[in-house]
Amino acid sequence: MPKAIIVGAGIGGLATAIRLAHKAYEVTVIEANAYPGGKLHTQTSDGFRFDLGPSLFTMPQFVDELILLHSKNPRDYLDYIRKKKVCNYFWEDGSRFIVNADPDTFVQEAATAFEESESSLEKYLKKSRAKYDLTATLFLEKSLHKMGTYLSKDTVRAILQLAKLDVNTSLNQTNTKHFKNPKLIQLFNRYATYNGSSPYQTPGIMSMIPHLEMHFGTYFPKGGMNQITQALFQLAQDVGVQFQFNERVAQILVQKGQTTGVVTDRKTLEAALVVSNMDVFPTYHKLLKKEKQPEKVLQQERSSSALIFYWGVSKTFPELDLHNIFFSEDYPAEFEHIFEKKTLFDDPTVYINISSKEEPKDAPEGHENWFVMINAPGQYGQDWETLKKEARRHIIQKINRSLGVDIEPLIVTEFTLDPAGIESATSSYRGALYGAASNSKYAAFLRHPNFNRKIRNLYFCGGSVHPGGGIPLCLMSAKIVGDLVD
Repeated sequence: MPKAIIVGAGIGGLATAIRLAHKAYEVTVIEANAYPGGKLHTQTSDGFRFDLGPSLFTMPQFVDELILLHSKNPRDYLDYIRKKKVCNYFWEDGSRFIVNADPDTFVQEAATAFEESESSLEKYLKKSRAKYDLTATLFLEKSLHKMGTYLSKDTVRAILQLAKLDVNTSLNQTNTKHFKNPKLIQLFNRYATYNGSSPYQTPGIMSMIPHLEMHFGTYFPKGGMNQITQALFQLAQDVGVQFQFNERVAQILVQKGQTTGVVTDRKTLEAALVVSNMDVFPTYHKLLKKEKQPEKVLQQERSSSALIFYWGVSKTFPELDLHNIFFSEDYPAEFEHIFEKKTLFDDPTVYINISSKEEPKDAPEGHENWFVMINAPGQYGQDWETLKKEARRHIIQKINRSLGVDIEPLIVTEFTLDPAGIESATSSYRGALYGAASNSKYAAFLRHPNFNRKIRNLYFCGGSVHPGGGIPLCLMSAKIVGDLVD
């Protein structure tokens, strides 16, 4: 059996290992941490369980597909429920809106709440779906960096209808064109954060994202988000993948234009191919230091990062659900601070995820586990200790105003994760959650491909390369690598 080595046991690395095992490779995954999953990890504190990383689960069919690939029952590895409520939204003036998972119900309720016509909402969602249908095979399912991708009928069809994709306008401009109510515009602008970008810079094609959430649905994996990691880790072991934890790769070996294996802090391993699930920036700067660096790609603007407070709260809040958003009153200023000033805004949009709403054992009885996140710039040497103190104060003030509560005395356990910590724990350059930002209509084409043009049998998967960050796209990157290996 030919040998394959995967650097990193993040979600993309796990999925790639499973796919290569199906292709009869002897697969070894080398992970610097003591656990699999990368950002998709968990931690317990004082009886509370917290998911540390991604908190939104969409398109679970991509996980099921990996399990079915090996003729196993997906429900033996991962079970999940479809949410009837997508998200609760709160504004400072007391307005609240719950996004219903049923598109027809959403249209009716949103039209009433935001005083928009049902036809304008239906037209927007229809265009959202059309954008996805036109571009999915080009931007998500295949390598953008292989000529064969551009010779397909689907690609020609997408190019002929380019004007419908809103690539020459920003997401905010696209949403403003469709709606009048600033709150509804803000609600749809938020989808830019799903790939760590600004709605005032990312192209309007990103308005396809609501379709992914409303058509395919949002889900909660029983046991929490970390169960996705555990399911794929167990599957990988069941199909023969070997894991080496607490071991750091120091170099990817290259001879005569072809990778031959890796050197770790313990030994040298030979392999027919190597896949890096490590962020592409440190992959080149640390593991491929002697090779030609793709500087233009590596110098791309990085996506946003996050500042997260993990709070055990000694009260339950029936007005909150799994996903909750408390909007900033000045959305443009918030993104200006993140991407231009590289700092935090004093009125941030606050996201609160509470997994104990679906998994009561994640918190003691009468308590809730709050994952409280604000979008943040990457790690550029800021004084994070000072910024965290200020952000905590602003977040608490916003929650108090919105919920009419004094939340501070209810916080019984707490720890935080900032961009510097994310960079340290996951090797994500500057702590970026999604690799490069998508603040340009050319961003998709400038992302690093899933292979190296100069080094044969060297591949890349995960959120820092094509097609992007987030669980579904990381899983798609693994599928693309599998197709390229073919």
